[in-house]
Amino acid sequence: MAEVNPSWELERFTASLAHLAPSTTTAYRRDVEGFVVWCGRGGLAGPDDVDRRVVRRWMAYLSGRRYARATVARKVSAVRRYHRWLQHSGRLAADPTAGLSAPGGGGRLPRVLRTEEVAHLLDERESESEPTDVDLRDRAVLELLYGCGLRVSELCALEVADLRLGERTATVWGKRSKQRQVPMGEPAVDAVARWLDGPRAAMVTAETPSEALFVNRRGRRLGPRDVRRILDRRALAPTHPHALRHTYATHLLDGGADLRAVQELLGHEDLATTQVYTHVSRERLRRVVTDTHPRG
Repeated sequence: MAEVNPSWELERFTASLAHLAPSTTTAYRRDVEGFVVWCGRGGLAGPDDVDRRVVRRWMAYLSGRRYARATVARKVSAVRRYHRWLQHSGRLAADPTAGLSAPGGGGRLPRVLRTEEVAHLLDERESESEPTDVDLRDRAVLELLYGCGLRVSELCALEVADLRLGERTATVWGKRSKQRQVPMGEPAVDAVARWLDGPRAAMVTAETPSEALFVNRRGRRLGPRDVRRILDRRALAPTHPHALRHTYATHLLDGGADLRAVQELLGHEDLATTQVYTHVSRERLRRVVTDTHPRG
């Protein structure tokens, strides 16, 4: 990456993102730095030289590089956040990106698991032997992902103290450190209780103390990759952990849940983010008619 003129104040901008996850901060910094380097090649010395026309040319440049629409949308989002910060911090009088819309992420609807896929993931395997400690942990992980609609990062961040099994609730820390209370269904409560009642204690020892709810055999907190491997072992087809969150939201709406309630349960700041699931729900109903009605 080329050397960046200090007038762009990238270090201060990066510092302003300290409340975000390190991976998110790195992504924002990388995308904004790419924009700044592009501007530098065009002879722009700092943010004062950027106007709406410059930003539009940059967006056209990204599209010409054949980036995926979702990638362009992410980069534009980062640059918009950067310019909002410049304005709010007094560095710019006006935000040149205000009102600019990025291309959509491709219009794909979230994948929703079929009933048999969910059953295969959550049903206990028939075996003559008792389930292993890992089996009980994996079952609890999947019950929380589907039964509570958690992001995989939220699940991995859970600690034992975050659960109130008697009240059937979990305290979840979402994006931007936003806290919410999530109700737990009986299957999730039962699965977590079985995990806590013995298997977890066998993995967390005096040598490997941990407050994490879910740990591996060495007593270390599970990460997103570990959860992905659990799904790889149990799913009928390749399945991302987020698909269980999509399925949770869609099944709630299919069952008649209010959209605002689903928004709160998912921890979405913007109702528009939740509304995609109404499209998923309608599409599922359309497929049911097409597949099952004689004149569908």
